Amino acid sequence: MNTLLRAVPEASPRRLSRRGFLATSTLTLAALAIGCARKSEAAVAPTGTPGRVSLVEFSNDGRRLRTVQVDKLVKSDAQWRKQLSPLAFEVTRHAGTERAFTGPLLNEHRKGVFRCTCCDTALYDSATKFESGTGWPSFWQPIAKQNVVESSDTMFGMTRTAISCPRCDAHLGHVFDDGPKPTGLRYCMNSVALKFAAA
Repeated sequence: MNTLLRAVPEASPRRLSRRGFLATSTLTLAALAIGCARKSEAAVAPTGTPGRVSLVEFSNDGRRLRTVQVDKLVKSDAQWRKQLSPLAFEVTRHAGTERAFTGPLLNEHRKGVFRCTCCDTALYDSATKFESGTGWPSFWQPIAKQNVVESSDTMFGMTRTAISCPRCDAHLGHVFDDGPKPTGLRYCMNSVALKFAAA
């Protein structure tokens, strides 16, 4: 757009005629309108990667039901903001982190399943939750390997393994290798990225 605005004066160094002025003004307004329209489209454009994923469905008591192929859930930031609290939006859609010891599910110990707060995908069985002392809900394994996605996170000058939801791309937390047996892993999750479904 800036190239278009600069091209007219450079091509015509003498004063513009009335017709030239009107033509230049029309082109400038058209370019501005296109730019504004593109920004407006970006503000409501869905975020996430479309496609299909394979997930395992579970009942709220942790019983494995079936493996399904589902469409990925793709929404705009405006749609996610309507659905989520400000903190849950920041954590799940922009890889934020809640403050330690503040999450509502930290001390949840009932039997049930922890699901994605964005799309309801089953993520962790309460039987794998343990007290890590870190201030975030921690689990020694996911409910099914295909129900979480691992990726490299190099923010803050360190390399960590981020965990996200395969259906909606929600950032959930990170996994570390300092957990208990039998896996030795600690899936350290943001409480606001989860919702608990009691058995």
